[in-house]
Amino acid sequence: MKSPVYVVDYGVGNVGSVVNMIKRAGGEAVASGDLQLLSSAAKVLLPGVGSFDNAIQKLRERGLIEVLQERAAAGVPFLGICLGMQLMASVSEEGKLPGLGLIPGQVKRFKIDPALQNLKIPHMGWSKIHKIKDSHLLDGLDEKSRFYFVHSYHYDCADPEDCLLQTEYGYLFTSAIERRNLMGVQFHPEKSHRYGMQLFKNFVDL
Repeated sequence: MKSPVYVVDYGVGNVGSVVNMIKRAGGEAVASGDLQLLSSAAKVLLPGVGSFDNAIQKLRERGLIEVLQERAAAGVPFLGICLGMQLMASVSEEGKLPGLGLIPGQVKRFKIDPALQNLKIPHMGWSKIHKIKDSHLLDGLDEKSRFYFVHSYHYDCADPEDCLLQTEYGYLFTSAIERRNLMGVQFHPEKSHRYGMQLFKNFVDL
């Protein structure tokens, strides 16, 4: 019996879309902001859209910071998507509040060469991925896989070993991270059709 995926519902992110996509991928998904339920979750997914400080503040207000840090430390599969991945960092140039500190790193704003006038910020649309290391999260995905991005900031890992995927937008940036049970993707799997479905299936199967 596969463990249900607990999608953290804290007022930030496409929770309904994520839950529906996980179910289509063959998993069981529960959207919840309940401390008791999340404190015993065997699989956690942290979504997010919007600004860094606003999201961290909403997690604080709901008492979820410590719960998420505890679940991460307990070794359960933990996946952050889009802003949810950025919240796993130590700090962000976008805000002043500390992140969850799950995978050490800093979230930085894109600094695109002005000569590349065709590249606008935010980075928005479909882009390919480049694998840096193997992972069960990437089973069935390859260099031809494309994912949907919408972001102005990207993760800069303190330890290069934590970089799972890179994507090119003016330069190569980290588009997915992984350290043991902790994973994050900068793109929106719930908007990435069959490629996103495959990634969610892989997470469900962990």
